Amino acid sequence: MFCSLIMGLFRRIIPLICLALLSYASACSNGACKLHDSCSSNGDCEPGLYCFNCQLEFSGSRCVRSTVSNPFEIVNNSLPFNKYAFLTTHNSFAIDGEPSHTGVPRVTFDNQEDTVTQQLNNGVRALMLDTYDFKGDVWLCHSTGGKCYDFTAFEPALDTMMEIEAFLSANPSEIVTLILEDYVQAPNGLTKVFNESGLLQYWFPVSKMPQNGEDWPLVSDMVANNERLLVFTSIRSKQETEGIAYQWNFMVENQYGDDGMEAGKCFNRAESSLLNDTTKSLVLVNYFPTIPVKLTSCLQNSMGLVDMLNTCYIASGHRWANFVAVNYYKRSDGGGAFQATDMLNGRLLCGCQDVHNCSQ
Repeated sequence: MFCSLIMGLFRRIIPLICLALLSYASACSNGACKLHDSCSSNGDCEPGLYCFNCQLEFSGSRCVRSTVSNPFEIVNNSLPFNKYAFLTTHNSFAIDGEPSHTGVPRVTFDNQEDTVTQQLNNGVRALMLDTYDFKGDVWLCHSTGGKCYDFTAFEPALDTMMEIEAFLSANPSEIVTLILEDYVQAPNGLTKVFNESGLLQYWFPVSKMPQNGEDWPLVSDMVANNERLLVFTSIRSKQETEGIAYQWNFMVENQYGDDGMEAGKCFNRAESSLLNDTTKSLVLVNYFPTIPVKLTSCLQNSMGLVDMLNTCYIASGHRWANFVAVNYYKRSDGGGAFQATDMLNGRLLCGCQDVHNCSQ
């Protein structure tokens, strides 16, 4: 008798459970799944999210963020450029799956998975590019010793610069920053590439960059003047010879690689002034390991990133980062580098934990 009652109860409950599960699956599909909801494809997730499996954090795929909130739209663009934060991709050009352009199989690391155009469309606003002399031209390479090889070359720099020009042309209120690890020795080699790509029409001149820690021009003025491309080089002499800003005249930067990921520590890389040097108006925080690993990047972009930004805030003389640079920028267990950038903009623009709170 007891067994019959139990079996009857199960027969009643199980269909209800199945119906509930089916109803949930039906509700969370066709773009209805929210942050952290389980998903089976990108199309299941709301706009601004995509379906991703951070294997070290959770089982199965969930909707995580894929875009940055635009502070110019949420607040406004009427503040100085150094009052905003921008998501930055480390080695933006070193894209997984990029076909060989030399006919030789590539043997080097990759750091990103999206094209430069996709990165920009998802809200990345600063690109780290390694520029080299190669084949009588300027190429983007992930190499060593200041020399590019067939097996370390990604593509001619002109190809990437043309992607950037297309984005700036299509988005007349946006600003893009290029941070060049520069090995080009050919006279005016970079200038030639910028000219051929059409990027010189957006050039923000060195003469308008603050020299002693003052605020930068207003973003609204930069947009109105169509001076929407900032370019920094690691070669000091090019500021005089080509009008390309020497990065560490205007910016402080923390140590990159494994040494820059130690919890509770934030110190300058060798080329940079001390992080608390307030004669430099911009602050760049790197947070990526020396050797990029896709599997662990979703945790690195999630768990320790905000803590490091808080640590570097103190080390930088209580200044929030303007640029936060990561590998595999879309990989996270939820908000990742996108949420970290929203936090920075919230702190910079209104002293809030999230930029969305600035409009309330």
